[in-house]
Amino acid sequence: MRGLATSLVRAGRATEGVPAWTRVTEHAEATDEDRVALADALIRTGNWDRADAVLDAIPPTHETFRRYRLEAMVADANEEWQKADSFYETALGLTTQPAGVLNNWGFSKLSRGDYGEAERLFGEAIQQDPKLFTAKNNLVLARGAQGTYSLPVVPMTQVERAQLLHTLGLSAVKRGDVETGKGLFRDALETHPQHFEPAARSLAALEG
Repeated sequence: MRGLATSLVRAGRATEGVPAWTRVTEHAEATDEDRVALADALIRTGNWDRADAVLDAIPPTHETFRRYRLEAMVADANEEWQKADSFYETALGLTTQPAGVLNNWGFSKLSRGDYGEAERLFGEAIQQDPKLFTAKNNLVLARGAQGTYSLPVVPMTQVERAQLLHTLGLSAVKRGDVETGKGLFRDALETHPQHFEPAARSLAALEG
């Protein structure tokens, strides 16, 4: 049963994974890690309240990276920022691959409007995993929100560069800097090795 529940969630079928993990946790031999897995599946289906309740029922002595990463995500969803920061910090101390957590923590800071701190965390995430495009895109969002419309000095492919220029253009338009946005969309179109439809659409919408 545990194997089936794990497979369902890994296959992106979390809705089916929830009842499977629920059955596992109701078994006499269920472990705290099984309950963490249930909370994970619940979060993937957007059932934050039940995930919160499941995590609350797990004793504090069960200290794992996965548990604290999920605790941080639930605290974020509840806008309990101090708790979220504490959980992210604890999770970081329990993993040797911190890029994903740094990115999540950065996004948490971004959603609170703490753009400078978000930028720092995204930068650290990229240092840990130079291929993590989500962190690169989020870094550009954090910079754009502060009116910084230049690309950061991070490793990127030509396609990524075009995508990041497009993201930066969207940020500029959102802040009312429409002409800057147009220029960034044009740069994105020129940079991309093929036709880049999203940037073309964004530019057409502004020039229409």
